[in-house]
Amino acid sequence: MTDVTDTTQVVPGWLTRDDLESARERLPIVYVDAVPVRVDDRGIVVSIGLLLRAMPDGSISRAPVSGRVLYGERIRDALVRHLEKDLGSMALPRIPASPQPFTVIEYFPDPFVSGFHDPRQHAVSLAFVVPVSGDCVPSTSALDLVWMTPSEAASSIVADEMTGGQDRLLRLALAHVGVLP
Repeated sequence: MTDVTDTTQVVPGWLTRDDLESARERLPIVYVDAVPVRVDDRGIVVSIGLLLRAMPDGSISRAPVSGRVLYGERIRDALVRHLEKDLGSMALPRIPASPQPFTVIEYFPDPFVSGFHDPRQHAVSLAFVVPVSGDCVPSTSALDLVWMTPSEAASSIVADEMTGGQDRLLRLALAHVGVLP
């Protein structure tokens, strides 16, 4: 789970840093996780994009696109906002009018509750696989974006580069689109 916000200005729908900390201590926070993919002309996933970024626990790891859903924000709009923020405005994500998550993940401060871990909070994340068709240029919140084959993405090397159980999320995404080796 990642959060990158400028707390010098409070944007409608965003909580101040103190309000967010207080809410995280009392409420599950809603997120979206998006695994960007490229598909061939038959609709088969041929590559998966993963970001290299700083994680909440201070580590640097591979991660899907992820972020909070704002108060009053539609899930589709949150997906578009986070994909464009992390992959650039030319990523051209193809999100249906009414997107359906392929799974729901619960992140807990205790890593043993669900196997998905966020040390800051209890978070409920709706997970999506999102085809992108444009040029992706990672934002400043991401250190890098790497496209890999499904076999590379499912490897133990990539799993070791992921934290918080997101390697499991990636494998679920690969299985969902039928390319888990």
